[in-house]
Amino acid sequence: MPLFRKKKSRPTPSAPPAIDPVVSLIVADVALRAGANLLRRSVEMALLKGRDVPGRVIRGRTITQTLVGTALATVARRSIPGAILVGGGLLAKTISDRRRARRSE
Repeated sequence: MPLFRKKKSRPTPSAPPAIDPVVSLIVADVALRAGANLLRRSVEMALLKGRDVPGRVIRGRTITQTLVGTALATVARRSIPGAILVGGGLLAKTISDRRRARRSE
């Protein structure tokens, strides 16, 4: 009979499972996109506050409108000439809309 017994090892608390870096990036991407969408919607609502506009302006975008908006934002974000082109187009559209509004009054 041995004089000293070997101590039984206690079960160690299990470590959290290792998360794959790809999964972490996907989760971060989804979180960033959701946050960006929430921020964009709140800015749009703030800009249209107090104006008499139909609710579908914000809520009911079609797939085509969403894709075109995303494409224009990507072009504007990637290069300075793209930003100038998209900004110039938006300026021209705003001026055109104002002229039409004056003529209709």
